[in-house]
Amino acid sequence: MAKKKKKTTTKTPRKKIRFSLSKQQKILLGSFLFLLGLALLFSFVSYFFTWQADQSEIGNLAERKLPTQNWLNKFGANVAHFFIYDGFGVSAFIFAFLIALTGVYYFFDYTKKQLLKFWFWGLLLMLWVSVFFGFFSGKATLFSGIIGFETNDIMQDYIGFIGAVLVMVFILIFYLVVRLKLTPEKVISVFSSTKKQIVAEFNSEETNETMAQNISEKEMPAKEKEEIKAPTVEEKTAPKPPAIEKLILKSDVEGDVEMEVEQTADEEEIENLSNKLVKDFGEFDPKLDLSNYKFPSIELLRDYTIGAGITIDQEELEENKNRIVETLNNYKIGIANIKATVGPTVTLYEIVPDAGIRISKIKNLEDDIALSLSALGIRIIAPIPGRGTIGIEVPNKNAKIVSMRSVIASAKFQNAEMELPIAFGKTISNETFVVDLAKMPHMLMAGATGQGKSVGLNAVLTSLLYKKHPAEVKFILVDPKKVELTLFNKIERHYLAKLPDTEEAIITDTNKVINTLNSLCIEMDARYDLLKDAMVRNIKEYNTKFKNRKLNPHDGHRFLPYIVLVIDEFADLIMTAGKEVETPIARLAQLARAIGIHLIIATQRPSVNVITGIIKANFPARIAFRVTSKIDSRTILDNSGADQLIGRGDMLYTQGNELTRIQCAFVDTPEVADITEFIGAQKAYPDAYLLPEYVGEDGGTTIDNDISERDKLFREAAEVLVISQQGSASLLQRKLKLGYNRAGRIIDQLEAAGIVGPFEGSKARQVLVPTIDALNQLLDNETNDN
Repeated sequence: MAKKKKKTTTKTPRKKIRFSLSKQQKILLGSFLFLLGLALLFSFVSYFFTWQADQSEIGNLAERKLPTQNWLNKFGANVAHFFIYDGFGVSAFIFAFLIALTGVYYFFDYTKKQLLKFWFWGLLLMLWVSVFFGFFSGKATLFSGIIGFETNDIMQDYIGFIGAVLVMVFILIFYLVVRLKLTPEKVISVFSSTKKQIVAEFNSEETNETMAQNISEKEMPAKEKEEIKAPTVEEKTAPKPPAIEKLILKSDVEGDVEMEVEQTADEEEIENLSNKLVKDFGEFDPKLDLSNYKFPSIELLRDYTIGAGITIDQEELEENKNRIVETLNNYKIGIANIKATVGPTVTLYEIVPDAGIRISKIKNLEDDIALSLSALGIRIIAPIPGRGTIGIEVPNKNAKIVSMRSVIASAKFQNAEMELPIAFGKTISNETFVVDLAKMPHMLMAGATGQGKSVGLNAVLTSLLYKKHPAEVKFILVDPKKVELTLFNKIERHYLAKLPDTEEAIITDTNKVINTLNSLCIEMDARYDLLKDAMVRNIKEYNTKFKNRKLNPHDGHRFLPYIVLVIDEFADLIMTAGKEVETPIARLAQLARAIGIHLIIATQRPSVNVITGIIKANFPARIAFRVTSKIDSRTILDNSGADQLIGRGDMLYTQGNELTRIQCAFVDTPEVADITEFIGAQKAYPDAYLLPEYVGEDGGTTIDNDISERDKLFREAAEVLVISQQGSASLLQRKLKLGYNRAGRIIDQLEAAGIVGPFEGSKARQVLVPTIDALNQLLDNETNDN
């Protein structure tokens, strides 16, 4: 009897309803609420004087002609009666204040976080005051209102008068401590400072009396003066305050000037400025410029599992198990236990061999097992780290496509609390594999042509587009093939970064790649200076401090977005530029992690002259798609296995420890086009994120031949080049120990002065001055002309 296949149904996630107001709507709503609050205030004040005269008109809104005394007529009388008499009594004024305050917040578009606190504490205080006045009346009054009186009455019915008082005292303490930050120490300090002021005033009055007495003693006869000055025994033993003793001694000196003692009060402690700014305006929000930005919806991605989701049946599992057991038995290898884990494209069979079986013996049977199973890409993991078993990975006959939609919609990705979350695909156990690029911190991706590298890069970029706001991350895209990443041109003013005065943000020219990498090094150094001034260690701490308004933008501080550099086909750059590309990349890979610059490099030629030792040492995260040889696999992963993959997105991932086999999520070109179209159609920044300006050796001769603006080492550099008859910036770097940028500027100045010729590609510039004497004559003539 054939077993029925289990049908799987996928639930379509519900759309999140987002409610947001435009600028004009916020202004209108704010105006209405503010004026409504004022109307309530006027009607409440008037009610206390006119409630008796208007009592008969309460609820009688149909009769227009009947007069009312309230300042807001029938509306004011009825609304005030509802809030004051039927409601909370005199504390209803707090409600009117909250309505007006809400109007102010919406009118000026302040952050609403502080407003919620005002409403919570305001309503609590309004209820407390209303219940408090309920203690002093036997019925509802204008001070307590019906709600306050009835609430007080219910409390006394259940917990008595004393219990009600204790509850009210506790709520008061709660308000004072949590809202007003009042502590016993502050209360004691207030009382002690008051006591000091009273004592000081008392001492000041006593001192003035003593001084007046001493002055009058000078006018007495000598005999009487001696009698007064002669102290009794009791006077000798009685201590005097130090300040008074000092004044008496000074008063004894003839001709001494009267001195006034001023008691200074303790300085009032003021709130920290940054805390006050956060309290008044909230934390700095980098997303404010694009506050209405909407992330792409999940519907833009296709679900390839519909109609293609094939679950491996029991017959295939049983057949593969029997063949594995039979093959091992042929070589006298017994199995104690076997377990199968079904994945989207590969099934993992975990076996526990009998005692005494050597692992290397099973490892050597890799090709024999592949022959018996008639399968391509058998991979043996002996042993599986942390499990104590041996794994045999066998490709499924009917592979399942892992859609980008399924991994983006997974709870593991949606709830990921990571700085730069990336969803690669699904593991053999069918779990979504999510990693944090910020912790990698750089990634190397390699594989043969057509095995999934471009799809892998699209999966990385799509993950970040679905998770990070344009203010939080920027991409630098390098595409020597000129066709793989062109779709991302649509989001240039949202997510891309580029050099100033550059038309296209996606870089295809090798010279622009060199300039961009060197510009990124300048950005890195500038960011490290900002971190040093802010006294923090990484970009996360820096941005947190900036959001809390502890860093002043006038000092050059700014919110720092993450920068992700993506290079497709790295081998082509190494072939055309060599060290000019490798050097800045190695520097960025070594230093850029802490300041939020992360590199992703992809290549189809994983040879040692492309993926050098310096690059491998600084790229701990590696991804290998299928390659053609074990040598290529070891070049990428420092391990074999990539040559045994089955292609079509099958990949191995490592971050310096064990290998993880993943089926990369598939995102097609039309899906990427839809996502970039959706983002590009929204409001954007005026321009792409501009990197620091960098002018290389081929920067041209735009510098004027102005002697006053020449470098201090201009003449010395000219002499070096004339002597060597070789015009290159690298020579100046070595001889004068200069940096690349300064040497390049001096070369441009020498060209403008006519000492060296124009840029000639990889060749050194021609030196146009033959001797030192000719150089001196040329420079002297320039000086005389000026």
